[in-house]
Amino acid sequence: MRIGEVCRLSKLSRQQVSSYCMYGLIHEAERTPAGHRLFDEKVLRRLELIRRLHKHGYTLRDIREIFMRDKR
Repeated sequence: MRIGEVCRLSKLSRQQVSSYCMYGLIHEAERTPAGHRLFDEKVLRRLELIRRLHKHGYTLRDIREIFMRDKR
């Protein structure tokens, strides 16, 4: 799905979704030949997790560290 659909379904702005990409919290699944970012369904679960953690007082830096620890 394109970023617009991700924004609509997650109720986040395009700027928030783009910021989360730049910060390494979410990742695009692929790009179209025209350069449009495409995301899979997993990104919606990740965005919900980010929202919940942020609501409980975690900073984006904290969340990124949690996600990096989970990769190990």
